Amino acid sequence: MKETKIEYRKVEELIPYDKNPRLNNDAVKYVAESIKQFGFKVPIIIDKNNVIVAGHTRLKASKQLGLKEVPVIVADDLTEEQIKAFRLVDNKVTDFSLWDYEKLKVEIDKINNFKVDHIDDFNVDLNFFGFDNYSVYEVLDETGLSKNENENIEKDSFIITFSLKHELKPYFQNYLKTHSKEDLNFIFLNVIKGMSDNGD
Repeated sequence: MKETKIEYRKVEELIPYDKNPRLNNDAVKYVAESIKQFGFKVPIIIDKNNVIVAGHTRLKASKQLGLKEVPVIVADDLTEEQIKAFRLVDNKVTDFSLWDYEKLKVEIDKINNFKVDHIDDFNVDLNFFGFDNYSVYEVLDETGLSKNENENIEKDSFIITFSLKHELKPYFQNYLKTHSKEDLNFIFLNVIKGMSDNGD
């Protein structure tokens, strides 16, 4: 395996792949905020002609932030056929990952309560990135259910609405106060079926 070498290239020199099938405009602001908060930790991958193999969203975020140079990895060890395949595979493999919601909730709570005295600009808003702490919606207090039932509602609402767009989550959260998660799953299945029937 070839040793990976990280280089720096001017943003203006990088060329987006004109047949990129991934729609990523909605993700740009989140990637930009991640770079702003943590630095540019994941290099853009390009071919020998400076055409992007993986990292179109990071390039757009870099332009949004006004960066002049970014870290890149030149995939000059791959053939043209391998590069075409890697573009698709790199985006697809994340679809097979799942969350352990119990552990995720613990980590979110820890970070939300994290205090860093020696870092003045540690101000990461996990809600911005979609990692909502659902206790802020006061679901538990408004239901009047027992403690165990309340915990189940919080867990169910967290799991079901975790992957929804941020602005939609409060609506589904309210729905879960008076309906079961099975009702909501039924709605999701019918929405998906309707999209399939209409060819969307």
